Amino acid sequence: QLHLAEFGGGLVQAGGSLRLSCAASGRTIKTHTMGWFRQARGKEREFVSTTVWIGDNTYNAYYADAVKGRFTISRDDAKNTLSLQMNILTPEDTAVYYCAARSAGPWSDEMRDYDYWGQGTQVTVSS
Repeated sequence: QLHLAEFGGGLVQAGGSLRLSCAASGRTIKTHTMGWFRQARGKEREFVSTTVWIGDNTYNAYYADAVKGRFTISRDDAKNTLSLQMNILTPEDTAVYYCAARSAGPWSDEMRDYDYWGQGTQVTVSS
């Protein structure tokens, strides 16, 4: 069983930055596809980014168009953590951000493909 816990959410002004972290416990995340999703109030949960293990210590990263160029996903398998650096934030980025893990399979932007979820952390961007 893999347990995920997000940290780092908060209130930031538009144009600012935040760094989210996800601490994993229970098993190593090394070969897991790890992702971030978000859910704004009144909206469906949506894909933000994912990082996929492709062998050795090599990973590919994928981003939603809305965050491409502003957000960067990274992982530290030795520390069993996943991070999301968010820059040039806008009010449209306001949402609860969730860390997710997929035990096996290629990258995916579909919620149903992820097996484990954190409880979420609130990010609020003021204008």
